Amino acid sequence: MKTLYLVRHAKSSWKYPDLDDFERPLNNRGRRNAISTGEFFNKIKASPGLIISSPATRAAMTSRLIAAAIDYPFERIQYNETIYSSGIEALMHIAGNINNEIKEAMLIGHNHVFTDFANYISNQRIGNIPTCGVFCVEFDFSSWSKIAENRGVLKFFKIPEN
Repeated sequence: MKTLYLVRHAKSSWKYPDLDDFERPLNNRGRRNAISTGEFFNKIKASPGLIISSPATRAAMTSRLIAAAIDYPFERIQYNETIYSSGIEALMHIAGNINNEIKEAMLIGHNHVFTDFANYISNQRIGNIPTCGVFCVEFDFSSWSKIAENRGVLKFFKIPEN
């Protein structure tokens, strides 16, 4: 059994309009939501053996706030630039190459591709993963390489509180 958490980065700030999209940080609400999401993961005893995040500032900040809540070491977060500008195929490649010793993994990134990916791999469809939303899917196999269209079963879909 494998569990994959897809987490969209928390709400970003537009306070500095001259910043490149890649560099936008979280706003106050985004920080609160990321902390709350980390507390949720702690409450459900989520224990990802691997967190892979987009290196974009808003995603990296989200990953570190969640990691802090679940005692996941910051230095073990893997940053993969492909997540920032990827499509479904790239996410399939990333997820499909996770070490099979890992039972739970977390990807932290961006929409629209995360919603598209969730709908591709899951048995249920959603309209949108909102900022700091979590889509959790389980797979009934032992190798991450077996991830394919409609193979996952939706375990939960959490939308952050405002």
